[in-house]
Amino acid sequence: MRQRWLKGLVAGLLAVVCAIPAVRAAEAPGAVASVDAVATRQLHALFDARWEALMQTYPEWATFVGDHRYGDRLHDASPAAIAAEFDAARQALAQARAIPRQGLSARDRTSLDIFVHGLEERLRTEPFVGYRSMSLGALGGFQSGFAELLRAVPVKTSAQVEQVLARMAAYPGRVDQELARLREGLSLNWVPPREVLERVLAQIDGQLTPAVDQSPFFEPFTRLGKDIPAAEQDAFKARGRQAVDEQVLPALRRLRAFVADEYLPAAPASGALGSYPGGAEVYAHEVRSNTTTEMSPAQIHAIGLRELERLRSEMEAVIKEVKFEGDFAAFVRHLNTEAKFFHTGPESLLAGYRDIAKRIDPELPKLFAELPRVPYGVRAMPAHLGSERAEFYDGPALDGSKPGWFNANALAWKTRPIWVMETLVAHEAVPGHHLQIALAMEQGELPKLRRGSGYTVYDEGWALYAETLGFDLGLYQDPCSRLGHLQGQAFRAARLAVDTGIHAMGWSRQRAIDFMVDRTGMNADFVAAEVDRYISWPGQALAYMIGQLKIVELRDRAKARLGDRFDIRKFHQVVLDQGSVPLPMLERAVDDWLATASSGLDAVVQAARADAARRTGVGAESLLLISAESVTWSDGSLGCPQPGMMYTQALVPGYRVRLRGPDGEMDYHASARGALVLCPAERAVDPLPGASRL
Repeated sequence: MRQRWLKGLVAGLLAVVCAIPAVRAAEAPGAVASVDAVATRQLHALFDARWEALMQTYPEWATFVGDHRYGDRLHDASPAAIAAEFDAARQALAQARAIPRQGLSARDRTSLDIFVHGLEERLRTEPFVGYRSMSLGALGGFQSGFAELLRAVPVKTSAQVEQVLARMAAYPGRVDQELARLREGLSLNWVPPREVLERVLAQIDGQLTPAVDQSPFFEPFTRLGKDIPAAEQDAFKARGRQAVDEQVLPALRRLRAFVADEYLPAAPASGALGSYPGGAEVYAHEVRSNTTTEMSPAQIHAIGLRELERLRSEMEAVIKEVKFEGDFAAFVRHLNTEAKFFHTGPESLLAGYRDIAKRIDPELPKLFAELPRVPYGVRAMPAHLGSERAEFYDGPALDGSKPGWFNANALAWKTRPIWVMETLVAHEAVPGHHLQIALAMEQGELPKLRRGSGYTVYDEGWALYAETLGFDLGLYQDPCSRLGHLQGQAFRAARLAVDTGIHAMGWSRQRAIDFMVDRTGMNADFVAAEVDRYISWPGQALAYMIGQLKIVELRDRAKARLGDRFDIRKFHQVVLDQGSVPLPMLERAVDDWLATASSGLDAVVQAARADAARRTGVGAESLLLISAESVTWSDGSLGCPQPGMMYTQALVPGYRVRLRGPDGEMDYHASARGALVLCPAERAVDPLPGASRL
């Protein structure tokens, strides 16, 4: 799971800034004869301006993506500022709609479409005032966001430490703003249920209890840069202790008092969205936003039940393989109680995760043609998050200055059996979140707007799909680890039934817990924490399996279409080269690739790349594909006549491929029979009008 922090701050925001990264493997579909340079500049100026505005508006987010220019600030959540954010979204939408899309490249047209879609989705949440006020979630939210932020801030220089102290000074005011928003939600009858708020209080208490020097808020002062003089470090630490004691902790205590004295007494018996005013409309939006599909809750519920039946059959087969005498529940109970299936302590657990990651890394080239350059690590998550917190991933900075992190729950070593660890690493690290997110961030030729955000259904769908690749990476060699993998898959399938069951079908919290325990065999306390997560974060849990099933569907389609020519490395490159996109856009990209691969255009593109690489001396994959088309030439010159030559006057089917080399554009013309010509610009003749563009 990718970490989610400050729900009230970023709810719906990622959709606003999402745009599809360049399709490096295929630009052919819908290519235009000539690109409108003015429209293209307008589009990218809009992207850049929007990104810059968002970094200023959400300085916490800027910190997480490695932009520290606003590291002395916190988000302004006053009513006037929130109204201004929606006004800015409306203005950006108007600017986007004014750009003449017909003059844009296919890549930029797609980016514009997704940009518009994201802004429209964001603006649809404006009426959901009560829902947007519920920023305290079961697995984290505003109550834990500041500690998580401080864990990410740099403190290598004195100036950066001063930024941290400025943020600490601003925190009391930010808490007051959030209290005002929570009270507004309370007045509208939008309050989380008791079980969620009890978890919120426990998380707050976990931050209030430690002595100042062990406080998560003092953490930055334990890693001050070595170039800061010792005396100055001591002074900073003294100021840090004072800020924690006099600014941060009193503000957090005010938040706790509100939750305990005002919020909790008003908590409803059920957290189902259907029980809130206008909640059905909110849930419909969350389902559509998190899955990027038009599927109804009933359809998603049915998919969950279907997948659970399939996976239970596979798990029963594993039990039969090991000749265990007993049913599924007894087998899982055996695996969850035998000491040999657990590590002996927190450090042993972390070492186990790191060992699995080291075993996966050298196997990755079997399945991937390109791997990220930025590293990742495995670390323990902060103790105040509790032993029931699920593992999560923190992405790297856009500039590569910060690695990716798989955050493991070391406190939960007694409830994290060894046989579930391989599938967890595959999901959170590689080939899951880290591989996908780091690759997207490393597409440095793209605007930051395209690299710094994503869609949950793609990100989590890929990570769940990545778990299934473990069989090809040397994982799941013993039956227990195979069962752990299948259990993880069943867990995500059960989410489809539980999330929709709670929010659309009248399921109680206890019914959801009982269902998940029965269908997955997972620990009841962990399941209860997860169910509370679905209650306080509606729709998000639907993204995992819906996304995975689409990727599997597209892979099976490619296998059927290409037969022996199917290459899993090429398929993965097509999927990953899109960046994080809605499922319909992913499907279109794969279908476009299949069209080119099936027609022979793929082979021509590869031949053109190879020739261009030989001529320029650069790597073939570093050559940007501008366009690739299936065309008809007017004669045997293939659109590249040489002076004084006579050519047959016949229609010649063929291809045109344009690449961007180190010295400019390279225009390749080809026939369907295999002839390939690099045509100078002064001799190039366009194909016949109406040529087929794939």
